[in-house]
Amino acid sequence: MMVAVLTLAGCSGSTSGQSRPSSTSPSEPCGSITIAVNPWVGYEANAAVVAYLAEKRLGCKVTKKEVDEQTAWQGLANGDIDVILENWGHEDLKQKYIDEQRVAVRVGSSGNKGVIGWYVPPWMKKQYPDITDYRNLNKYAQMFRTSESGDKGQVLDGDPSYVTNDEALVKNLGLNYKVVYAGSETALIKAFRQAEEKKTELIGYFFEPQWLHLDIELVKVNLPDHVPGCDVDVAKVACDYPRYELDKIASKKFADAGGPAYNLVKQFQWSNEEQNTVASFIAKYKMTPDEAAKRWVEANPDRVDDWLTKAKP
Repeated sequence: MMVAVLTLAGCSGSTSGQSRPSSTSPSEPCGSITIAVNPWVGYEANAAVVAYLAEKRLGCKVTKKEVDEQTAWQGLANGDIDVILENWGHEDLKQKYIDEQRVAVRVGSSGNKGVIGWYVPPWMKKQYPDITDYRNLNKYAQMFRTSESGDKGQVLDGDPSYVTNDEALVKNLGLNYKVVYAGSETALIKAFRQAEEKKTELIGYFFEPQWLHLDIELVKVNLPDHVPGCDVDVAKVACDYPRYELDKIASKKFADAGGPAYNLVKQFQWSNEEQNTVASFIAKYKMTPDEAAKRWVEANPDRVDDWLTKAKP
């Protein structure tokens, strides 16, 4: 699948953009934009494409700041950050910064559909068909034991700053497991890849969109259905994560100023598959974010022209 994507991008690169001068000439000065970059490669892919277009097509001065989710929202308030390109829920932060303090605004959907949950490598589903029902997890707990989890099964999480209810889920569902933090998205990817290649046992936190799904069809564990309000009290959570309509958030000052950069952010929307493609260029094929963005932009001139045309005042 990825070979086909790379071939498409390579073939398109020689001619893309040559006949579209109107989309490369901004009608007004762009100014500057500071983009928050949260610590996962899918977000980095969003930021790469928006930054590339803002700089190369609109003539903006672009700054990218690597920050966690909480710090990014604080940056909207204190002027350090102009935009968050992939927000996962955070209704409490929306209430604080948008509804109460009125220093941030909603900019609309990123187009991405977010899923968080517990996953196992595909070989485990084949060998243990009932393992994806949370009610059966305790009978498998022993085989998930690690030196970090002691006499309990291990649930491997990623970066501690990520949205996670896993410790509450383990407690409230009565599971004989312990949450252990791998520390990063990269560590999680490595763990799942090795678990599938070496047929070792692993259950852990993972999410979509994420480029690894292009290579390995991880299998989601069925936790109790999410219903509205079941996760309001974090300490009492005993339900699955909601499905997220990922969205974009801007500082009110940046939004009120308008201009080409803000209009580009407003128009930017793409699918999980598109994000995964650019993310794989960065994480798997070791391109710089700028190289990855250039490759995708040159392969998708019509999509890019649509954003830029609609972004014009």
